[in-house]
Amino acid sequence: MTITTTVKVARYSELDEADRRLVDAAREASHRAYAPYSHFNVGAAILLSNGQTVSGANQENAAFPSSMCAERTAAYYAHAAYPDARFECIAIAAMGTDGREVAEPVSPCGACRQALLEYEHIGAKDVKVLLVGRDEIYVLPSVRSLLPLSFTEF
Repeated sequence: MTITTTVKVARYSELDEADRRLVDAAREASHRAYAPYSHFNVGAAILLSNGQTVSGANQENAAFPSSMCAERTAAYYAHAAYPDARFECIAIAAMGTDGREVAEPVSPCGACRQALLEYEHIGAKDVKVLLVGRDEIYVLPSVRSLLPLSFTEF
């Protein structure tokens, strides 16, 4: 078995206006992270089919299992606030422990990949993924491309 994932590498200036706005929202959201333990701030922004953009940031807790990643913070709020809207695209940006935007794009953890995949299935449509680094942005066609051997009942 061979699994291949297509990743387009782009610069910010090569993105269309909608994707640039989403990247900006994810970068801005990373400043709202509460990360006193890891000092690694992550922001996520999701564009919905109704035109709304919902963002979230990681929220840490001394009881680490109680923490929440930026991607799930945004996704859970988006679906709770707009249950009839489909996810169109998600952008994820991070600031490293030095307080600066990470040079290389970061990818969601496994739990976030699985949670995001649920919303891709609910909408019955691929959700584009933008993984944001300082100089390059990885553009993936779907959440499924991040988790090809996913667990799903669909």
